[in-house]
Amino acid sequence: MHYDVIVIGAGSMGIAAGYFLSKSGKRTLLLDSFNPPHNNGSHHGETRIIRYAYGEGEEYVPLVLKAQELWRDLENNTGKQLFLQTGVLNVGNEQSDFIQNTISSSKAYSLPLEVMTSSEVNKRWPGISLTDDYVGCFEPTSGVLKCEECIKAYRELAELHGASILTNHKVKEISVQGERVTVKTEEQTFHSNALVVSAGAWSESLLSMLDLTLPLKPVRKTFAWFNANEKLYNNKKFPAFGFDTSQGMYYGFPSIDGSGLKVGRHDGGKQIEPGEAIQEFGEFEEDEADLVNFLNRHMPLNQQLKYGKTCMYTLTPDEDFIIDLHPKYSNVAIASGFSGHGFKFSSVVGKILSELIISGNSDHDISFFSINRFKEKELN
Repeated sequence: MHYDVIVIGAGSMGIAAGYFLSKSGKRTLLLDSFNPPHNNGSHHGETRIIRYAYGEGEEYVPLVLKAQELWRDLENNTGKQLFLQTGVLNVGNEQSDFIQNTISSSKAYSLPLEVMTSSEVNKRWPGISLTDDYVGCFEPTSGVLKCEECIKAYRELAELHGASILTNHKVKEISVQGERVTVKTEEQTFHSNALVVSAGAWSESLLSMLDLTLPLKPVRKTFAWFNANEKLYNNKKFPAFGFDTSQGMYYGFPSIDGSGLKVGRHDGGKQIEPGEAIQEFGEFEEDEADLVNFLNRHMPLNQQLKYGKTCMYTLTPDEDFIIDLHPKYSNVAIASGFSGHGFKFSSVVGKILSELIISGNSDHDISFFSINRFKEKELN
């Protein structure tokens, strides 16, 4: 039961890390409380947006460009289509931080971006209705990742390279003594030289076993599919989108293979506890009302609800990621707090985690995601 590396959490980041570690020749064990892909975390719901001109800050751009390169590699290595180049339209007030960051990051990295007036957006996509106080930023090279298919693909390759994946194994105890890591589940005890913790909302309780407290807040999130005019909203004609509005931050996807228009609200959400049963879509009036109100304002073509789902965000206080080595144990790498915008990065985060384990550092600048930033803010 001895491995070179144990990865706790085989979802988005963990399964990618497991692939890169096993590919490098490391004897790797992945443990997960569920059976990825599953609907108990943050990665389900079929699709995720990938965009490069990044409204959350320029620091993310080099990572997301590398992530897309690795997604293409995954497609080539598996023969699966994982990315749809629908383009992405970001909408907001021209002076908003989100729009300004999108424009500035496109200029800094010479990314194709078309800045459009509201009337230009309305004319190009008749399914959208914007008032004069909005602008649109259309990025034609970005699009949609099939998130659950991505996880399946990395899982397939990780196992092909010799990784062991044990599902429905809940970790009960972790200890680190020098270069020896011990991980106990309800059924078995495992040992390794190194450890990766990428367990989403469960990372906080797991890392508390290693005397580390992370400021993570899990929240319940909802999204839904609506019947839509396929001539207007199909993925050949309509982009994925993000709307920064005075009523909230919304995102969505075109109708892919007739699935319907998918819409979700990015901000807000009810705080929950990891492991707590997430109340299903429709348990709260605002689940549907928020999305319908958004559609009525900006895509007012009598969209009818098909069905909705729930997922979970794990938020950090600044909504930036945590990617770092444990402050006390140099053989423990951590990835958590992806705050609802992390999936697109999971390919490159998996690569970074493997580099941290193998060499103790990464080729990528991850200083922005340091654990120590929270302690520094407390001191200030």
